[in-house]
Amino acid sequence: MSLVQHVTQLEGHDRDEALVDLFLPPLERYASQDRASERRLSLESGFFSTGKSVRRVISYDALKPPEELPDEHTGVAAYNVRKRIRIAQVITTILACWFASGIVFGFAALKPILISEGVFSDLCTTEEAKASVETCYEQDLRLNFFFSLASTTANVSALPIGTMLDRYGPRICFLFGSLCLAAGSILMSLAFQIEEFDGYTIGNFFLALGGTSIFLPSFQIANAFPKYSGTIVAIVTGAFDASAAIFLFYRLAYEGSSGEFNPQTFFLVYLVVPIMIAIAQLTFLPTESYKTIPQLEIKIAHAEDVTRDVHSSDDELPDDEIWRRRKNRSVARRRRMKELNKLVGDAETRKQREQQEEHRQESSKVWGALHNKPAHEQMISPWFILITLLTVLQMVRMNYFIATIREQYEYMLNSAEAAARINGFFDFALPLGGVISTPFLGLLLDNVSTPGVLFILVIIITLIGIVGSIPALWAGYMNVLLFVFLRPLYYSAMSDYAAKVFGFANFGRVYGTIICLSGLVNLMQTGIDALTKSRFNGNPIPVNSALALAGFVIGLVLVTYVTVQTYRMQKRLEDEDAMTVTNTEADSIMDSLLEEDEPRDYGSFVPSGYSRD
Repeated sequence: MSLVQHVTQLEGHDRDEALVDLFLPPLERYASQDRASERRLSLESGFFSTGKSVRRVISYDALKPPEELPDEHTGVAAYNVRKRIRIAQVITTILACWFASGIVFGFAALKPILISEGVFSDLCTTEEAKASVETCYEQDLRLNFFFSLASTTANVSALPIGTMLDRYGPRICFLFGSLCLAAGSILMSLAFQIEEFDGYTIGNFFLALGGTSIFLPSFQIANAFPKYSGTIVAIVTGAFDASAAIFLFYRLAYEGSSGEFNPQTFFLVYLVVPIMIAIAQLTFLPTESYKTIPQLEIKIAHAEDVTRDVHSSDDELPDDEIWRRRKNRSVARRRRMKELNKLVGDAETRKQREQQEEHRQESSKVWGALHNKPAHEQMISPWFILITLLTVLQMVRMNYFIATIREQYEYMLNSAEAAARINGFFDFALPLGGVISTPFLGLLLDNVSTPGVLFILVIIITLIGIVGSIPALWAGYMNVLLFVFLRPLYYSAMSDYAAKVFGFANFGRVYGTIICLSGLVNLMQTGIDALTKSRFNGNPIPVNSALALAGFVIGLVLVTYVTVQTYRMQKRLEDEDAMTVTNTEADSIMDSLLEEDEPRDYGSFVPSGYSRD
């Protein structure tokens, strides 16, 4: 499963002081604030408040220095593009994600076809061939590595693709993704046609690389309709989950045609997808990103500023010309304001959006914990180390389950038919689980504290470990249901955790490191598979139990640590608020006393003949 799939925020706020600084002694804290002020870019525009937070746009580029706001003049304002064209762009981007972004994660549906077509069957020994086993030892390992390499590619490639996106824009990413998808399709088709050509693994590698190249820039299409950006992002995320069903639909067609609709034909037909994406990108899809909400807010501030109707050069013009020009500027400014209100929402809508963001921050209880700390300091903290360990472990565990679900239940239920039924149920539930759960995940993450979300994760991780070790059909179905809910919840929660704890300034570096490490360690999946087949004779229970126990221990430590730190942060903030209120009251009393001591006739005027008595 890909980590990058559930980064669901395009921009957010960073606290202008890391909350961990509150725990430092006074002198060290002041020194830390001085260092932080040197690190932070100053925002002196007057359009945004820097008292509590700094608006930032997410960057996936791990090498890019943090920016508070993008250049005001970069990107295209959505109101300059016709609405029907923007609707077509959104629909096309969603369809591209649905057909291309994550098809490699439908491996569980594709694997029976690969076995039926005899892929890697030449690795079987003579004895295994005579025994007519469905899959032999080396063949099964190679098939699972086929998926393991693709899932690793989907994660690790997010770093270079993110850099490409930030520096060259979505058009280059889409065209590169189309090229990779086309190369992967051709290699897969040739591998099925030419017996001597082993292009399966490298073909799947290009399909995974192309999927990331299509998916990552797709989030930016949400800025085509800023008022509905959250909904569009959720649909794009759901389209990624649904893309795992592409191989499921093909398997149904393969079985319905009794194998006549063979893989070489399918992958040649699939070439239509990258070709159509490339054509769409070269014709009507945006050539550069739309302006983000922070950029549009700058435009709103300009449009609301009536002083911009007056230019210093107006004094050189005749009176009637001055009036005409200023009126034209005022009309243009009001027209722009009307377009911006339709695009972003009126003042009340924008205020509600800010209040919702503040609610999210307050609900999380961890927002600002390490904001504006250097990336290397963030990555040596327990906040980072614990979440990375848990993510690495869950990455291996989830992808191992996707790759081996059928053989696991063949062993535990001692029935190929029952295992096939569970595998078939999983093939349908995997894409549907992500799509159905997306709106509920948003509500959960926006209203439940981060320690609470982590606690829910640990409970589900533990339940999956218990249910996954029970050799019963009902337990198999329950395991699948828990898994398809945990998968989108986990990755959504982790990206949300990273944004709230580490902030957007170093998001590309910190989250990119988690992605890269998790992807690389995911290659251990093949070793775990080999251990299960050799040492445990195919029994998955010891490995599943060990992974579940490790996840429970690390998760419990993470929940405990975050809960304790949350309590300390909230307590210290409450103490500081109380101190601020006390100081304010003391200042008010002092001001009152000073006013009483002042001479009453200072600066006053008393007419002659009148007395104050």
